[in-house]
Amino acid sequence: MNNQLKYYQLTSVGDRAINQDCMAHRVNSEYGLFVVADGLGGHYAGEKAAQFFCQGLFKLAPFYHQLLQDSTQNVKTVMEDWIDAAVDDMRVMFLEDAEAIDAHTTCVVLYVDDNVTVTAHCGDSRLYRLNDKQVLWRTKDHSLIQKKLDEGKITEGEMGLHPEQNQLTQSINIKKNHSAEVNIYPPAEKGETFILCSDGFWEYIKEKDLLQLSSPHSGLDQLKKVAKMAHLRANGKGDNITVQWVRCL
Repeated sequence: MNNQLKYYQLTSVGDRAINQDCMAHRVNSEYGLFVVADGLGGHYAGEKAAQFFCQGLFKLAPFYHQLLQDSTQNVKTVMEDWIDAAVDDMRVMFLEDAEAIDAHTTCVVLYVDDNVTVTAHCGDSRLYRLNDKQVLWRTKDHSLIQKKLDEGKITEGEMGLHPEQNQLTQSINIKKNHSAEVNIYPPAEKGETFILCSDGFWEYIKEKDLLQLSSPHSGLDQLKKVAKMAHLRANGKGDNITVQWVRCL
């Protein structure tokens, strides 16, 4: 890649008994791939769903990266096929596990190379794209409160504390009732920052906090500070907190 990537990531259990979030990344000379998944389900089912999805996605990365470099291929279709294949791999890893049917996960995926920025998401794990002055955009949640926001019934700032915050309209599961939403954007520009996170992070984060993370001088210390702030604001009721910070240099 012409542009180098600087990146940090962290995860914590928050106020839960176990951490059902999973995160992973791969950065090489050709591309960067990042993912955050937030498992849903009883016992360890959600934890397995998140882990197996991430494992499947990265196992298949070399093959689908090559397809994305083929100018005859449709980028959106390739990414949709990649996510679909990762779910197939997730099913194989569950084997005959009885919990598999009830094991769900959200996901948010970022793929960047010199030609394109590709995102895929399902549920309410988010990706923000920022420059040092503003939040350029974020992925749109698949949830009841996102619908309320779109209808003008609540504000962006009210989403995290809304009583229906955890009610999703889409999630990843081996039954494939829902598909990830894929979007294609121009290549990352120097100085831009991407934030991938589970809802345990964004619920208690304000726009001014995000802009601290997009400051030219921000890095791991600032990321730890904002994540700790999210945990403190949850006041003992916080979810798992997972976040990845990616800066294009």
